[in-house]
Amino acid sequence: MAKPKKTPRPKAETPKGFRDYFGAEVTQRAEMLHKIAQVYHRYGFDALESSGVETVQALGKFLPDVDRPNEGVFAWQEDAEADKPGDWLALRYDLTAPLARVYAQHRNDLPTPYRRYAMGPVWRNEKPGPGRFRQFYQCDADTVGAPSVAADAEICAMLADCLEEVGIDRGDYIVRVNNRKVLNGVLEVVGLNKDFPEGNDLRGTVEAAYSKVMSQSLMKAINADDVLRTIDKFDKVGVQGVFELLTSGRKDQSGAFIDGVGLPEKDARIVLNFLTAKGSTNADTIANLRKAVAGSEIGNEGVDELETIADLMAAGGYGSDRVEIDPSVVRGLGYYTGPVFEAELTFEIQDEKGRPRNFGSVAGGGRYDDLVKRFTGQEVPATGVSIGVDRLLAALQAKGRMSAQAEGPVVVTVMDKARMSDYQAMVAELRQAGIRAEVYLGNPKNFGNQLKYADRRASPVAVIAGGDEFDKGMIQIKDLILGAKIAESATLEEWKDRPSQYEVARGDLVAKVREILELNR
Repeated sequence: MAKPKKTPRPKAETPKGFRDYFGAEVTQRAEMLHKIAQVYHRYGFDALESSGVETVQALGKFLPDVDRPNEGVFAWQEDAEADKPGDWLALRYDLTAPLARVYAQHRNDLPTPYRRYAMGPVWRNEKPGPGRFRQFYQCDADTVGAPSVAADAEICAMLADCLEEVGIDRGDYIVRVNNRKVLNGVLEVVGLNKDFPEGNDLRGTVEAAYSKVMSQSLMKAINADDVLRTIDKFDKVGVQGVFELLTSGRKDQSGAFIDGVGLPEKDARIVLNFLTAKGSTNADTIANLRKAVAGSEIGNEGVDELETIADLMAAGGYGSDRVEIDPSVVRGLGYYTGPVFEAELTFEIQDEKGRPRNFGSVAGGGRYDDLVKRFTGQEVPATGVSIGVDRLLAALQAKGRMSAQAEGPVVVTVMDKARMSDYQAMVAELRQAGIRAEVYLGNPKNFGNQLKYADRRASPVAVIAGGDEFDKGMIQIKDLILGAKIAESATLEEWKDRPSQYEVARGDLVAKVREILELNR
């Protein structure tokens, strides 16, 4: 008789594209979210916690298909094997699509405008990579139902305040603002308009409009999205690189040739005039943008909106050193309908090869007036921002503003198991005084292991008391942080000047521990 096969043990490993977060990472993220939430709340936004699961139909962007129903999201079908299968459901991929559903569903009970903030994990079924995970935190604030660009200006001011609240110094960041309408105006000037009835390809009825700027012999199908994607490479390839990609093409660093979009040089230079319109002041930039979109009604409307935002920022004390008009900001252009903004950290860090580079973007957003329309059939103006919490934490660590390891608890060691009630009384006093503390609950037989445990917990202080100390009403308090420094490099004189272990009266426990903690901060 064959032996039954043993059930294999499961592998103790995180799924691909996911990771576990421990101690300091969780605590620091929670503290950062709290600080950002305080700013959002101060601006009058209310908290919203929506479901982590939405119907795929409500998410909209990733509708299921027969071959790959979960493309882009983690999705499943309720009662898939039943005669009448249920809805397709998915983990949310952002916090904005759920907001659109919530507002459409509860709009009769919500104020207009509706101002909400939300924080939590989102999930993307995408290929993971270095620093790119399938689950990550977003921290959003949005205003729904306000058509005025004053709402966009307020988001920009709030974003600047959030960065400073969490510890990013003024001068180490810039909030950059552009407008999708200005981009549409540039496309219109060169004969490309994403709103043509035939779509983005220049063919059929579009030929008449495009023939104004391109001879018939050069006519070819040019996609406006290709132009936008090329514009988005401005930061990477520069002016000449964008020019080559807009026209005939260029060789990349590996020597491979990349085909160009096919714009005539004249039109490519119009696009470049737009990209390089940034001046020394917001006023200069706006003047340059007006020249770039001359003759385009939608383009001038976008410039007017940028001018209003700049004026409102200046009135609130947010100069161009904090919020600036920047035509090179290109983000989610198939999604946004008006102003777009991005927060960039401007200080340098070193990459994995030791080369200096700017830290880069940590937040972005913009106006999206069409999202709620999917549910209501009516256009509902909306604008918002999403802050990358994990990116911000990494930035603060890179600046030395945040340790990768949080301070651990005070550890009350156990010298005599029969006196456990005395140890518990000490740790209770520390906790009631607001000091993080714990009693060692492992095997107390080896005292050295207790101190090793305290080191692994990054404990700043160890409390030591045995029978002799209890009889005298005294306790020993060991400064573990100073002790570690002395062990590394301190001289004998320095050690004598400030010893790392003290004997104090039992009644002075809290006061002495607090004194040591303050000295080490």
